Parts: sequence; structure tokens; C-alpha cells
Amino acid sequence: MFGIALRSLRHRRGAFVGTFVAMFFGAVIVFATGALMETGVRATAPLQRLAAADIHVVAGKTLELPGGGDEAETALLPERVRVERELADRIRDLPGVGAAVPDVSVPVSLRGRQVSGHDWASSVLAPYTLADGSAPTPGQVVLGSGYGVRTGDSVDLVARGEEGRYQVSGTVAGDGVYFATADVTRLSGTGGADLIGVVAAPGADVAELSRRVAEVVKGTDAVLLTGNERGVSEFPEVAAAGTMLVILAGVTGGLTVPVAVFVIASTLVLSIQQREREMALLRTIGTTPGQLRAMVLGESTLLAAVASALGCLPGVLLAKWLLSLMAGAGMTPPQLTYQQGVLPVLVAVGVGLLSAAGAALIAAHRAARIRPTQALAEAAIQRRWLTRPRAILASLTFAGGIVLMVATVTVFEGPVAAATAGPTSMVWAIGLALIAPGVTTVCVRLLRRPLGLVSGEPGRLAMINAGAYTVKVAAAATPIMLATGIATANIFLQSTMTDAAQLAYTENLRADAVLTATAGGISPAVAERVRAVPGVSAVSEVVSSSVFVMDPADGSDEGRPVQGVSADGVSQTTGYTVTGGSLSALTGDTVALPSPLARRWGVGVGDTVKLRLGDGSPLAAKVVATVSARPGFETLLMPVRTLAPHTSAGLPTQLLVRSADTGALRDFAAGRHDVVLGDRTAQLRSFHDQAALGAWVNYALVGMIAAYTVIAVVNTQVMATLARRREFGLQRLTGSTRGQVMRMVLVEGALVAIIGVLLGGIAAATTLVPFSLVVKGTPLPSGSPLTFVSIVAAAAALALVSMLVPAWRSTRRPPIEAVATE
Repeated sequence: MFGIALRSLRHRRGAFVGTFVAMFFGAVIVFATGALMETGVRATAPLQRLAAADIHVVAGKTLELPGGGDEAETALLPERVRVERELADRIRDLPGVGAAVPDVSVPVSLRGRQVSGHDWASSVLAPYTLADGSAPTPGQVVLGSGYGVRTGDSVDLVARGEEGRYQVSGTVAGDGVYFATADVTRLSGTGGADLIGVVAAPGADVAELSRRVAEVVKGTDAVLLTGNERGVSEFPEVAAAGTMLVILAGVTGGLTVPVAVFVIASTLVLSIQQREREMALLRTIGTTPGQLRAMVLGESTLLAAVASALGCLPGVLLAKWLLSLMAGAGMTPPQLTYQQGVLPVLVAVGVGLLSAAGAALIAAHRAARIRPTQALAEAAIQRRWLTRPRAILASLTFAGGIVLMVATVTVFEGPVAAATAGPTSMVWAIGLALIAPGVTTVCVRLLRRPLGLVSGEPGRLAMINAGAYTVKVAAAATPIMLATGIATANIFLQSTMTDAAQLAYTENLRADAVLTATAGGISPAVAERVRAVPGVSAVSEVVSSSVFVMDPADGSDEGRPVQGVSADGVSQTTGYTVTGGSLSALTGDTVALPSPLARRWGVGVGDTVKLRLGDGSPLAAKVVATVSARPGFETLLMPVRTLAPHTSAGLPTQLLVRSADTGALRDFAAGRHDVVLGDRTAQLRSFHDQAALGAWVNYALVGMIAAYTVIAVVNTQVMATLARRREFGLQRLTGSTRGQVMRMVLVEGALVAIIGVLLGGIAAATTLVPFSLVVKGTPLPSGSPLTFVSIVAAAAALALVSMLVPAWRSTRRPPIEAVATE
């Protein structure tokens, strides 16, 4: 039977190519999302400055969260956690240790360029050797040779909010700034180290040495990194980026896989339906139902295996391009390297095989089960479409969609509602596809007279065809619905989130000017000098981080945003409205809570909450105030002097200033290298640009899926139209001209576009209306109406072009030849 199917392939090349294209591009996007997820799970970076260290000893970055269950939930700490320097002395005495050197990173600004400063003692971990000059003493530095500075020159550096002049004692062939030990200890502001690099002695067994080091650090919060894991300690931001990438790829994959399954299955079902007459004839000559099912299943799975395997090759290029796009947008560090094993291949091929096998068995089931004579009759007419399984599945799908809509409105607050709002449109799209023939029947009845009056006799014939074959028209409209629904829902979902974030930021910024640190933060001395500038009425030092609320248990594994502020300036420079207590009491171990969170946790002014700061340090903070907050954008407030030491910067990163004379502020900032001045408008524009840059990455991911649905649109329409050669030939033999046939197809294309856009709009509304109600308080999402018009116009154009072009080609042949060949 399989051989017969292969020999008949030359008579159905269009269906074969269409099915292959759907499977191939489905594998491409499934593979790409799988590869991004694996890259995030592995989260590796190439070693550079610390390549000579065989073992990295770092502080643990995970925090165990409160909660029930057998397995404790953990979170990744957002700030740099430092390890005790004393461990280096204990490790240095172990047999097989060549060197054990603490390493500290200090952000440095050199002539407006952001670089990293380190202790010269840690240069052995690269290893770096002096190209010329000598090791630095206090007040001196060794610079990389690429900075255009020679030994003996003096350079102005900004580190930890301090601007100082240093003499260049030497240069190395590499990047970075190296200080004397005394200077880097002072500039780091901490007695701890970012890591301890352990270099094995010549001939020492690294595995055995790792076991010895592990015994030394037992009982501390330090962990050992070896092999490829060491790159994360050199670039700690890679770990957080990996977690973010896993979430992003998971969300994208949650949309990609169902779309791929849907497109592959629908394309394959359409291909098999076009062969119903062929399968009916096979039944009449003695083919058994089992043989027929085996034939369809065999050819479908073979095609899926080949197409999916080939799709993995461009999938690698797509995944790498998406990763570079994220790095360019600042969502991931450039050091995060692409990692891909066999798992994305298995997922891509598995999705293709399972989709093909399931669709093949479903499509071939009825043709294999009914009597041969009945099969021949049903191959020529449309059978009843609303079967019991279809009705049950549609009911379950709509019920699930309604549950997701209700959950979006009632369970979540703010942008996190996208967790349920996003998948809602896909669930509804599946349900609408199941009842699409019924919707088509209603649309044909409503549009028969208007379209017939406009298009004349060919239009009336098109509407008669559509009424007789509503299942085929619905199948053609389904990919239009999918493309319209996915594009509309995700584009406006993103624009609504961006608009809500912009509004929340605008409401909370009341400062006339913002001073931003160029490297490592702003020193308290600078803040005091700004307060003394003429015209300045209020200054609030600001640093941002995340905290974990341990008691009462918050239940969030991502932490809560927190902002360190100055009690004497926060009320004038920010838009927080006090609902209880006073922000002037924000001193020491205190906190101000957003009112929605305070109510949820059952705490008020005067109560104490137990927190874990961004570096894992515990803090019992007294609640001194509650403030209003836009849902989804709740931010805790803490004294900047309490929060800043527990951040990676260690200092405030911005100064919010209220001033009647911004000119005096410009004079103050002129010529300084430690801060950059911006007004309120520039700050808002910067926030908008940054949000828009991140949004474009999401648009690219959505565009990838939308492009696949576009391919499915063209694919399905071309397959369906090319299969009508005989119909077109018979129509012309009965007196219709080629132009009349083309006008008939034009009306059919318009009908398909109308139905697809209508259903797609309904599917998109199930996502956007609940989400907009939660985020904005209005059912209308944010975004330009022209965007929706463009989506609709593109969908309509695709439907028309993908039907008209193959119809034009099909009618080029003489009608008698088309009828005889088919």
C-alpha cells in the first residue's frame, strides 16, 4: 500500500508540497524556541579574565522560600552575593593548590567608557602579564593596552561614586583596570570577594582538588564551580538572563507548539480529504480498512520525519538570530552563549510526527470505516460536519476559554494577567475552528445578497458553492483566523503592557531633573552638594532592587520590586500617595508597603515584616507607611542607606531633584564625570525607548509565529484552489468564461477573508478585553487602530492573492484537457 501511495505522488504534487512546507516551517519555529530554552537552562558564558582558575568558589545565589510541600521552592537572588575572603587563606594551604586569589569587580568609568576594575593580585587568574611597566601601588593603575594610554600617563577614573586621578604604572594585553589591593578594597566598599579563583598546582588532579576545597567550604554558603560552569561566576548576569530566557522561551513555546500542531494537522487533513475519491476507489478494489490506515499513516509519518529533520537546520540560524536580537536589546548579556543539544531536535521531530500521525489517523478513520459504495458517494458531496466528537470538543474548548477569561479578570492584577490572557485567544481559536462551518453557513446567508449584487452571476455562483461546501470554505478561513487572531492579540497585548508601564512610571516621577551615575553609584558627598545647589528644594537618592517577603509568606518566587529613597525628598520627587503613616519615618530598618499588598498580607503601620534583601541578607523591617499603587506595579519603599549596601552597586544610582532653577543644576553637572544630568522629559523618553526596545524583541517572537501562520494561509489556499482544476474546467465547458471563473474565485476569496478576519477578531478580543480591563480599567487595548487595519488588510490580501494566483494558473490550460487530466 505504501508503494501505491508513492507511485501516485506525481498526481498530487501540490498536496505533497503543501504538507511538506507546513511540517518544515513548523519544525523550524519549534526547534528555535526549544534551542532558546536549552540555552537559558544551561546559561553558560565563555571564560575570559578568569580562564586560568580551575575552580571558582562563589557564594550561593539561591534562596529557599517559605511554603508548604515536600520540595522547598527556591529563588535566584538578584544582587551580587560575596564570599568571605578568609576562605582563600584556608584553601591556599591545601595540597595541590598553586594559588587561591580573591577577586573583586568594581565598575569604573574611563573617559566615558564603562569598564571593570579589579585587584592586580587577581591578574594571575587570566593570566595577564605586563606588556611594560610595573605592578601598581596605591594611587596607581595598570590598564589594558586598548585604551590608548601609555605607562607614566595620568588618567581620571570614576569608581564607586568617587572621581580620582591615577598614574598608569603599566599596561597589559587585555581589557580592564587593575588597582592596588588597598585601593580596590576601599573602592569595593566591602570586605568580601566576588569569588575566589583556585589555580591547581602543576600536575595536580583537579577533581581531587575540588573534593578537598569542597571539604573546606562545607558549612558555609559557598559553592564550587568547575568546567563550563565557571563562566557564570565571571559574568553573574548570565544566570539571571538564563532564567528570563527560559520563561520567555516557555511562553513562546506554549504558543508555538499548539500553532504548529494545528497548522500541520489541518494541512494534512485537507490533503487527505482531497484524496477521498482515491481512497474510495481503493476500497472498491479490495483494500482493507487496516491497509488504508497503514498507507495514510506511513506516508504521513515519513513525510513528517523528513520535513522536521530538515527544518532543524534553519532552526539553528533562527535561534541564533533571536538570541543576538535579545542581546542587542539588552535583554540578555552578550556573553550568554548559544547552547543546543539533541533535545530541541527530538522536540521538533516529535511534534511533527505526533501531529502527522494523529491527523492521519483521524482523517483516514471514516474513509476506512464506511462501505466502499458509500465512500464513493461521500467523496462527491459534503457530509454532516457537526459530529458528536466535534461538538463535545468545541464545548470543552469554549469552557476552558471562558475559565481563562474569568481568571484573567478575577485572579491576577496588572501585567501578570498576561499569563492567562495570552493563551486565551489560542484556546478560543481552536474552538472557533471547530464550529467554523456553522459560522460559514450564517455568513453565506447574510452575505449572499450583498456580494451577489456587487459581483453579478459569478458572485452568485460563488455563494452557491460556499453554501454547498461550507466545510471547505471554513477550512480555508481557519488559517486566516489564526493569523489575524495571533497577530492582533499579541501585538496589542504588548502595546497595552508597555502603555501601562509607561503610565505607572510617569505617575511616580515628579522630579524636575535626574542625575544618573556613570559608574558604580553616587557618593553621599555628591548628594549633599546637590542639596546645596541654588533653587534645589528636594533631593531623593534612589536605588532599585528586589526583596523577598518571608513573613508573612508572599508566595512570589520572583521577589517584589523595592526602591531605596531618601525620607526627606521622596514625597516631593515621586508621586506616591500616602494612605497610612508617613514617608518621613523611612529611616533605619523600616519599609513602606503598597496598600494592595498590605491588605493582602494583613499587615499595617506599626507591624513588622521579615524580608530577605537582594543579596540574601535577612531584615526585620517595621512598616511605617502604606502608599497607593497601580495594580501590577506595586513597589516597596525602603531607606536608601538601608537598601543600597545590599545591592551590587552598593550606592544610590540616581538622584531625583526638585528645583526651580535647572540651569544651576546644569552648571553643577558640567565637567563632572561621575554623574549625567537629564530633565524629566528626557527621563520619561529614556524609559519609553528602553521599554520599546524590549517590546520589539517580543514583537519579533510574535512575528515569527505570525509568519508561520502566513505560510499556512498561503499553503492552504493554494492547495485548496489547485485541487479545483476539474471544477474550473467543467464550469468553462458549460459556458463560463475564464474571467467569470476568476471573478467567482475573487468573491470566494472575499468571503474567506471576511470569515477569517471575523473569527480572528473574536479570538483576539477574548485575550485583549479581559487583559485591558485588568491593566487599564477599560475594555479597549492600547495601540494604533491603523495597526489593526493593517493586519486585516494583510490577511485579506493574502486570502485573495493565494486563491487568485493558483486559479489563474489552473485556468490557463484548455478546459477539456483539465477535465481529462484530473
